[in-house]
Amino acid sequence: MPLRKQLCGDMNSTYLQQNAPLSVLPDEETPAITETPLQIAQRLAVAFATTATERDAQGGTPKAERDALRTSGLLAMSIPVTHGGSGANWRQTLDVVRTLGRADSSLGHVFGFHHLMLATVRLFGSPPQWRSWFEQTARHQWFWGNALNPLDERAVSHSYAGWREFSGQKSFCSGALDSEMLIVSARDADAGTLLVAAVPTGRTGISVGEDWNNIGQRQTDSGTVTLEKVRVENHELLTEPGPLSTPFACLRPLLAQLILTNTYLGIGESAFNDARHYTLHEARPWHTSGVQTTSADPYILGQYGEFWAGLEAARLLTDRAADRFDAAWAREDALTEAERGEVALAVATAKVAATEIGFSICTRMFDVAGARATHGALRLDRHWRNLRTHTLHDPLAYKLREIGEWTLTQRYPTPSFYS
Repeated sequence: MPLRKQLCGDMNSTYLQQNAPLSVLPDEETPAITETPLQIAQRLAVAFATTATERDAQGGTPKAERDALRTSGLLAMSIPVTHGGSGANWRQTLDVVRTLGRADSSLGHVFGFHHLMLATVRLFGSPPQWRSWFEQTARHQWFWGNALNPLDERAVSHSYAGWREFSGQKSFCSGALDSEMLIVSARDADAGTLLVAAVPTGRTGISVGEDWNNIGQRQTDSGTVTLEKVRVENHELLTEPGPLSTPFACLRPLLAQLILTNTYLGIGESAFNDARHYTLHEARPWHTSGVQTTSADPYILGQYGEFWAGLEAARLLTDRAADRFDAAWAREDALTEAERGEVALAVATAKVAATEIGFSICTRMFDVAGARATHGALRLDRHWRNLRTHTLHDPLAYKLREIGEWTLTQRYPTPSFYS
């Protein structure tokens, strides 16, 4: 086995193998055991982790891995049982996002955004719309992609009798390549309001560019979607109740933030596991340390203590936020602005914690793993690159300002697509 695959595969899968279900490869004589969504994700994550380093170098679309997610049934896990899904709550779905993100943050990202798009049609659309799309997604194993990006206003919409035309471009369209459905948005050319719609990715006029070549999250295909006179039927527009129109509809950005938080936490956990493996198996003690192994170095032990305390704090805050989100989701149209505001604060706090400990570990992991950990074939820098790329799309300083504003004035964050 080549050195790169051997070392990187071992390090990426250490945690996952320890936590995988016992029947990853059941023999023919063993009775079939129904796996939970988390067990399915753990099994898939073992395989995803072994190729994550090589795929990070390649970039592009993780086609085989996306197809594995399709056949796993996990794309329907957040869909209610009555509409063909697994009926998982959001805490369970986010646990899978984190599990996949720990193996490969790109896959955790696109998987989470798939479920965010499903939540978008539920929160912004009417019951006949989301029920139909839920059932078709579960039946046909559809993957949903994102072309919403409300900050990119290059796409405009013109109205015609019974339909609208969308034209323009959208950037940062995570998961759009190799998807069956897209959530797209455009500004009404007359009213200036934001219109959001659900359309098939293969519709005439939609072109998904293969132009994503950033330093991190290299297999999220977060490139450009071009809309050239795309016909959008009125029944595909999500206008009842519409974007951010009620406290319940305003849960959409909070789910997006929770997906990112779990992705960031997965990156931090993965970096921790890789650093731990290298410290225990490859690193050498400093010549003046007076110890025989790196695991006995008090400075290294102190840093691991800080890593663990930070991860535990972020995990507890993230899980608390997910539980509060589930409680708010169950309230549906009865959800109040204050209740939504409490969830927003919990999510923002968790995101700050996950981001800060993630950056700490992704940077300081080399202090505890040693100079040999910088070998190019290991690509251990990918953890920092992935976290740095993703967090720039929603500056942490503004999350801290929102939390500070509530702390001083008891004013909840104003609902937007980012808070």
